[in-house]
Amino acid sequence: MTVKNKVQLITYADSLGGDLKTLDNVLTKYFPNKFKGGIHILPPFPSSGDRGFAPLTYLEIEPQFGTWDDIRKIGEKHDVLLDLMVNHISKNSVFFQDFLKHGKESKYADLFITLDKLWNDGKPLQADIDKMFLRRQVPYSTFNINGEDVSVWTTFGKETPSEQIDLDINSDAVRQLLKEFFENFHKNNVKIVRLDAIGYVTKKLGTSCFFVEPEIYEFLDWICDLAKSLDIDLLPEVHAHYTTQFKLAKYGNYIYDFILPYMILSTLVNKSSSQIIEYLKVRPHNQFTMLDCHDGIPVKPDLDDLVSTKDARKIVDHCLNHGANLSLVHSDAHKSPDGFDVHQIRCSYYSVLGCNDDAYLTARAIQFFAPGIPQVYYVGLLAGENDVENVKRTGEGREINRHNFTLEEIDKAYNQDVVQRLLKLIDFRNDYPAFDGTFHIEPSNDNEMILTWKKDDKYCTLNVDLTTSKSTIKYINDDGITSVYHI
Repeated sequence: MTVKNKVQLITYADSLGGDLKTLDNVLTKYFPNKFKGGIHILPPFPSSGDRGFAPLTYLEIEPQFGTWDDIRKIGEKHDVLLDLMVNHISKNSVFFQDFLKHGKESKYADLFITLDKLWNDGKPLQADIDKMFLRRQVPYSTFNINGEDVSVWTTFGKETPSEQIDLDINSDAVRQLLKEFFENFHKNNVKIVRLDAIGYVTKKLGTSCFFVEPEIYEFLDWICDLAKSLDIDLLPEVHAHYTTQFKLAKYGNYIYDFILPYMILSTLVNKSSSQIIEYLKVRPHNQFTMLDCHDGIPVKPDLDDLVSTKDARKIVDHCLNHGANLSLVHSDAHKSPDGFDVHQIRCSYYSVLGCNDDAYLTARAIQFFAPGIPQVYYVGLLAGENDVENVKRTGEGREINRHNFTLEEIDKAYNQDVVQRLLKLIDFRNDYPAFDGTFHIEPSNDNEMILTWKKDDKYCTLNVDLTTSKSTIKYINDDGITSVYHI
């Protein structure tokens, strides 16, 4: 199995029509042969929170979404990508519920990280916690088990105690459980697995407890060998300083380009290409690219030392003026010296570009020409706008870009000019042979961008006019004639 250099779709199981069967029908009716790179279905498993990211198990599909038969049917026409939250599992899982009932006598006790696995007396030291990259106020939750308070590691979760209980990847029991999950994926024709939150699996006192070397590589080697034995490709998901990402890419893994969404937005807002061109010169090519996703446009720590706080504040303010909301970092150690603490900008990408069709399609064209595997989020596919009502209704800021489309809404969105233009661009990115060749950044003025792909007698060049936000592609057609495609 090798990841295909084609466009992928990202969607929830219930976001395009309500369930997996309808998703398959929507793909067949509206988007046949569009997503030749595959379909990333965000967690369709039984879950107790975080819209699927607090899974109870990976052996079942949430009944309201469908069954494994539905996943396999989608997999007959598309490579299916699923998530594995390798760092944690739901507190409502049979594993943790048994632990709550029986404590250390539970057969699943060793799956979890009780604090005595790190601190001998089980009492956390603030000096150690101060060094950690925190995603909540403290990295543990306390439960009463048979009259005794027991604390276990919980990296994520807004609730207290958390819904998401960390797994001990050094435990043989955890590795056996992961093996069982992977074997089930293989049985159901899953081709790619995203290792969500893998950077947090290594816990070591005196460190940030994030992407701890060399321990992280030892675990990666183990899980990569497991996946390879089952003909599954892996996509480790790491939000970190770009140098950490580049190390992971150099190690031979695909990574996510969490820097590109901001860079493209900044390029279009500031009408300047110098920053993104410098980035394109140094970034690894073994990446998955994106503009939008179920979380937001990454800022810190992904862009630290690449973008100044002054520049970042300008883009954040632009997005806020276009209806966005923000996710903030929790760890003081990862805030800028001046207190800048924006982790992600939560929004529809189409909305923060002012619902400007030309600017939005130019953003997609730059994404598609940047080396890597392009992913298109379902809201972006349909040029969806900020869903402010969804945020008000749920109280969850990320719901701004998680609108569930009815069949009527899909049909209406599909017929928009901007969506038809995007589908044409997807076809070009999928089918033009030069994208399997070599990438070149051509000399240009600061108010333009010129990106070229060449292979044998074929080439295609993206020309972006940042003063108008319009773009064209010049390419050699099948008759050997130079043609111009106005995006």
